[in-house]
Amino acid sequence: MKKLHDYIASALVQQETTKARYVSICRGLVQYQEEFPFYFKMVLDKINIDFENPGYLPEEKETWQNGEEINEKLKHFLRSGVEKGDLRDDLDIMPAIFNFWGMLNGMIQLATNKEEYNSKSMGVSKHEFLEDCFINCLCTERCHYRH
Repeated sequence: MKKLHDYIASALVQQETTKARYVSICRGLVQYQEEFPFYFKMVLDKINIDFENPGYLPEEKETWQNGEEINEKLKHFLRSGVEKGDLRDDLDIMPAIFNFWGMLNGMIQLATNKEEYNSKSMGVSKHEFLEDCFINCLCTERCHYRH
């Protein structure tokens, strides 16, 4: 998860516009999935967050802490998009973060699992397919992008 945090943090400082930062985050997720497919699948898995229980693993707490740091960066990103007028001002931040996690994770897994199919049936590579998916997701009413 630390590597994922680094990819997201890097995406946020390398770009200025909301759209460019979002696409850069998406590309960082793809990079993480390609380098660490097992850990990528675990991002949405349930983890123990009962740290009062002496049976928790230190790795669980570290994973949770990294996840919370990522969420804070994403909250700041979304709030910045709202302040710039790029995102709707009625955006409910934490549900939006979870929406994006679910949609982006699903798209990346689908593109990976259906890479050969997409190539043969649509004539697009995994990365071409994902670039289109990322923009489509950003521009839907559900995702709250104004432009």
